[in-house]
Amino acid sequence: MERHFGIWAFLVLFLVLDYGCFGCLDEERIALLELKAVLCSPDCSSLPSWEDEESDCCGWERVECSNTTGRVLKLFLNNTRESSQEDLYLNASLFIPFVELKILNLSTNMLATSGDDDGSERPFKLNNLELLDLSNNTLDISILASLTELSSLKSLSLGTNILEGSIQELAALHNLEELDLSKNTFLESFITTKGLKSLRKLRVLHLETNGFNISTLKSLGRLSSLKELYLGGNKLEGSVTLRELNNLRNLEVLDLSSTNISSSILQIVEVMTSLKALSLRSNGINGSQTVLQGLCKLKNLQELDLSDNGFEGSVSPCLGNLTSLRALDLSKNQFSGNLDSSLFAGLMKLEFLSLSHNVFQTFPPISSFAKHSKLEVLDLICGNNTLLLESEDQTWVPSFQLKVFRLSSCILKTGSIPSFLHHQHDLRVVDLSNSSLEEDFPTWLMKNNTRLEELNLKNNSLTGFFHLPYRPNIFTSAIDISNNLLQGQMPSNISVSLPNLMFLNVSRNSFEGSIPSSFGGMRNLLFLDLSDNLFTGGIPEDLAMGCPSLEYLILSKNDLHGQMFPRVSNLPSLRHLQLDGNHFSGKIPDLSNSSGLERLDVSHNSISGKLPGWIGNMSNLAALVMPNNSLEGPIPVEFCSLDALELLDLSNNNLSGSLPSCFSPSLLIHVHLQGNHLTGPLTKAFTRSMDLATLDIRNNNLSGGIPDWISMFSGLSILLLKGNHFQGKIPYQLCQLSKITILDLSYNNLSGHIPSCLNKIRFRTGFRSGKFFIISYFPSPGFSSYLYHSQHIELSQVNVNSYPIAYDKAMAEFTTKNRTDFYKGNFLYSMTGIDLSSNKLTGAIPPEIGNLSKVHALNLSHNILTGPIPAAFSGLKSIESLDLSYNNLTGTIPGELTELINLAVFSVAYNNLSGKIPDMTAQFGTFVENSYVGNPYLCGSLLRKNCSRAEEEAVLEEGEKGLTDRGIFYVSFGASYVVVLLGVAAVLYINEGWRKKWFHVVDVLITCCCNFVMHLVGKCSS
Repeated sequence: MERHFGIWAFLVLFLVLDYGCFGCLDEERIALLELKAVLCSPDCSSLPSWEDEESDCCGWERVECSNTTGRVLKLFLNNTRESSQEDLYLNASLFIPFVELKILNLSTNMLATSGDDDGSERPFKLNNLELLDLSNNTLDISILASLTELSSLKSLSLGTNILEGSIQELAALHNLEELDLSKNTFLESFITTKGLKSLRKLRVLHLETNGFNISTLKSLGRLSSLKELYLGGNKLEGSVTLRELNNLRNLEVLDLSSTNISSSILQIVEVMTSLKALSLRSNGINGSQTVLQGLCKLKNLQELDLSDNGFEGSVSPCLGNLTSLRALDLSKNQFSGNLDSSLFAGLMKLEFLSLSHNVFQTFPPISSFAKHSKLEVLDLICGNNTLLLESEDQTWVPSFQLKVFRLSSCILKTGSIPSFLHHQHDLRVVDLSNSSLEEDFPTWLMKNNTRLEELNLKNNSLTGFFHLPYRPNIFTSAIDISNNLLQGQMPSNISVSLPNLMFLNVSRNSFEGSIPSSFGGMRNLLFLDLSDNLFTGGIPEDLAMGCPSLEYLILSKNDLHGQMFPRVSNLPSLRHLQLDGNHFSGKIPDLSNSSGLERLDVSHNSISGKLPGWIGNMSNLAALVMPNNSLEGPIPVEFCSLDALELLDLSNNNLSGSLPSCFSPSLLIHVHLQGNHLTGPLTKAFTRSMDLATLDIRNNNLSGGIPDWISMFSGLSILLLKGNHFQGKIPYQLCQLSKITILDLSYNNLSGHIPSCLNKIRFRTGFRSGKFFIISYFPSPGFSSYLYHSQHIELSQVNVNSYPIAYDKAMAEFTTKNRTDFYKGNFLYSMTGIDLSSNKLTGAIPPEIGNLSKVHALNLSHNILTGPIPAAFSGLKSIESLDLSYNNLTGTIPGELTELINLAVFSVAYNNLSGKIPDMTAQFGTFVENSYVGNPYLCGSLLRKNCSRAEEEAVLEEGEKGLTDRGIFYVSFGASYVVVLLGVAAVLYINEGWRKKWFHVVDVLITCCCNFVMHLVGKCSS
């Protein structure tokens, strides 16, 4: 009996010791439910297991309890509240029941502090708390007052809040070992030993991304207990001495990235022989290998980041002696020369190596790393430079298994994918773009690496078919195989093989057939670019209805036809839709459920019907591009609500009616409405569009005058009003458009004089204000980018340019050199011109026009201009095309025009010019007779007319012309006199009544005259 009792007692004791109390305490369960009510009110999708039942709260998610007492030890309540909720005031009294709590994580909950007397400012009564995380909230400096009684606290994180001011309250936390104050709003050097000198156990201090200056670093030099110091993202301009940082000799981690620290820091760092990790990334430090010699003394160094600086010359060989190195980043510098394999031979512990974006001439073969068994990241992007890789031995087998391999923009001698990749089975990121690869698509690469996340093979010469592995690659999120020579059909099982794909770009290949309907099963797809291929058919209904996450759909330049979308679409996340360059027909479908649309491009199709009014409800629409279709009707008044619009291109359609006066988006930059049937005057449209850079309304039926308010557009660069019915004078307000580069007012009914103030326009070439183009980027996933967390510092490689999905440069159609061209891109930046031809302008050409030294083309032809050609035109130093034909200009052609060395096209045809044409030297030696035709008094060898004989003929002909004119006058006067007399006689002969009245009048006149004479004679006699 005693034996059984002993066994029973032993079992009870074992259970008690092993499992402790069954269930949590009631008071803590109630407290947890109160916490949930506060954190999740009114509705909460978080903490579903926290229910008001008799369940054991120690089994609830995010809760850990003691096995002996059953009390709560750890609470992980981070990211519990939804981002749409308002700030919540932190109430410390809610945690009083958790007397044994050791870890409390409240980060990312939109918590705030309040001055109200509601417990939010009361101190935390948690004597056993060792770790408190309040990061990523909106707490201010008053939170420190509530932490002063946490005597056991070892780790405190207050990063990413709005703290500023004094931190003197932290002095009460004597046991604090780790402190994070990063990403707050502290300014200058407030941190002094007053707040931190009593923290004798402080080992780790995070102060990144604040407003600290160099004096902050100096004051921290007294904290001898520090092992890790993170100051990245502050502005530490200035110098610091070794004496000021003498107590930091025991530092093991020092992060001074993006601080603008001077190169003198290298002399101080070299004495910190305990350093294991050093980051000097993005500081603009420059110099040759001798500057880095001091770093070679740091034999304990494990992580070294010198990226994004200005180091140049060859890499210091002594870096090869740092045999403890695990991570080395030398990317984005100006290192050059030939990298020798001996530099890395001794670095057998390397896990991370980045040498990208330098100017190395050669790089050792990958086989030289064959024995680096720990290597995980090998980053060798060449950028715009040439990096020659030696031919590899095909038989070597690496001892490493890479996770990231980037060999972009390099010249590979073999023209094929490096052979060692056949032995890699754990790759996550592979970038072999821009490497002139000439082989079939490497299906084996995806098959061998089932955890592959990103594959970038764009801009190569890959051939064959895009075959996918039979087994699904569930980790693959991004693939770019654009600009290759791939052909055949897209895999019909793509949604099965790549179920979690987010980014797919297969543009600029030769894929054909229909678009797979299986795209509709890719719920995570964000970006799909199938442009510049040979796809036929229409857009599958499954794609239009089954991709709720799709943001970018680019199907440009294929052979697609039919309706844009089958019946109705359901793409609620769609932001960019580009269907240009296909054969879509019918009306524009209703896309109103894609309310977040930012870009809609259906240009160069056969779309008809009217512009739908629902487009006006797209409040985020920045680019509406629909040229070269068959759209008709007026521009809807609903378009006046497009406040976010930056680019409007409705050119070359059949639109009619007038411009809505309310259409004036404040962000509008480019307007292309040319080639329609718009009528009426330029109303108040665009008057709020102060950033307007391009206004092209050529070839419409617009009338009235050019409005004076045109001068409001101070950034206007391209103004094209050609081919309308504008009349009246050219307003002087045009002279106030100082940034104009192309001005075309031709083929209108403008009259009056040419404003002399046009010389005030600078016509600056190369003007790039950022308004010439709209660039949109695909922000995620950033291709060829990764984040590598080493033990101490974060090594990130992010594609600086992101991924451009649209590049809409401004364009202008302008006639120069006797031909009409489209100017865009770099050609547009360098093109300047004025075209006032085919109007009714009169008067003399203002000599001030000769001051336009930057203008490339000037066309004043087909007007009624008079007077001489100004000699000041010799100041048109950049002129390439000058057309003054079909006017009434007189005088001689100024000889100074031969100084125009860039002049390629010149015409003064059909004027009244005289004298000798300019000498046939320089550019004038290239002009033909047609440049001068229609001026009979011009002479010169080119016109086969002797100038002395021509002058005599001109004088004689001028005299004969005068005699001829006098004879004509006498003959015409005599004939008129006879005609009048005969006419009067005929009338009197025909009409007797008129004849009697006429004779009566004559008798009266004779009698009056006789009486007047007799009276005058008698008066004189007397």
